[in-house]
Amino acid sequence: MFSFLLSFVASALLTLLVIKEARLHGPALDSDFQGVQKVHKHRVARIGGLSIFLSVALSSCISIWRVPAMSQWLLSLLACSAVAFIGGIVEDYTGRVSAARRLILTMAAAALGYFLLDARVDRIDWAFSVWPIQYVWITLPLTVLAVAGIANAINIIDGFNGLASVVCICMLLSLGYVALQVNDMFVLIAALMVAGATAGFLIWNYPVGMIFLGDGGAYFIGFMLGELALLLVMRNPQVSTWYAALLLIYPTFETLFSVYRRMFVRGKSPAMPDGIHLHSLIFRRIVQWAVGRKEARALIRRNSLTSPYLWMFSLMAVIPATVFWRYTWVLMISCLLFIGSYIWIYVRIVRFKSPRWMIRHKKD
Repeated sequence: MFSFLLSFVASALLTLLVIKEARLHGPALDSDFQGVQKVHKHRVARIGGLSIFLSVALSSCISIWRVPAMSQWLLSLLACSAVAFIGGIVEDYTGRVSAARRLILTMAAAALGYFLLDARVDRIDWAFSVWPIQYVWITLPLTVLAVAGIANAINIIDGFNGLASVVCICMLLSLGYVALQVNDMFVLIAALMVAGATAGFLIWNYPVGMIFLGDGGAYFIGFMLGELALLLVMRNPQVSTWYAALLLIYPTFETLFSVYRRMFVRGKSPAMPDGIHLHSLIFRRIVQWAVGRKEARALIRRNSLTSPYLWMFSLMAVIPATVFWRYTWVLMISCLLFIGSYIWIYVRIVRFKSPRWMIRHKKD
């Protein structure tokens, strides 16, 4: 708990400083209101990831001072995450780092973690058996794709105030809980540090959006999520590999579904941004509380009302993953149920037949 509180306080203070500093320097502000995924009408600092990264670094140093035995693990994890973070934060400042280059840097960070932390996919659990993966030419690319994919997935769901932050906090707390159950103190402390730093940022991000997570923050948190989930599962055989799959299924399936939609349905590049993610559809077709789509104040209110739908939806995966972390067959069934629920809700909204319980009507 100390790690969480320390990161929270440091992040809350640093984020406030970042907001004040960013307002004095134009390049750090997001003033593009015309993009297909843009849902704000005021200039906002987009470098929230900087305060989160610095808070985790500070907390890591203090944790190393308190528990020297963790120094190698924490320093290695921080070094790997810095590689993923740097591409995103440079993009936030300059807007000149392509998605492909950011992905390559994140893959390099995952490869670095493979060698420094021994974070690798070396088994897949099934209901009545385990498939070991022993060959480096399989484990290395599988590990790199898995971790980099999660980092990119968090960046994709970062579309509304508080959406990615709360989803990630829930996932990180789940990792911390399961790590506590299996007595993995390294994963527990690291997960609490990142969760606390993200929560400190959240108080300035939700509901009014005084600062955005940015690519740096999304890639950093996403990388830490992927890496810690991998370490927890592979270091502790009693934790099913399907725990990680179910825990991270919302951003993962959102990404896979987006690739399918863009490539096979619309015939476009999978890297081409669009405005029809699940969270975008909920914003446009379900949240009908505020009047007007153009007015800045109304847009902020609609923005803040969208995220809770996805928070609740993500908990459909996080809660069963946390409760049944060792029961592979339950986790596999839960994954199928989540995928089915996602597709059902998405199709209903696209066809303008949204479930009535999701509708928020306008107030006079």
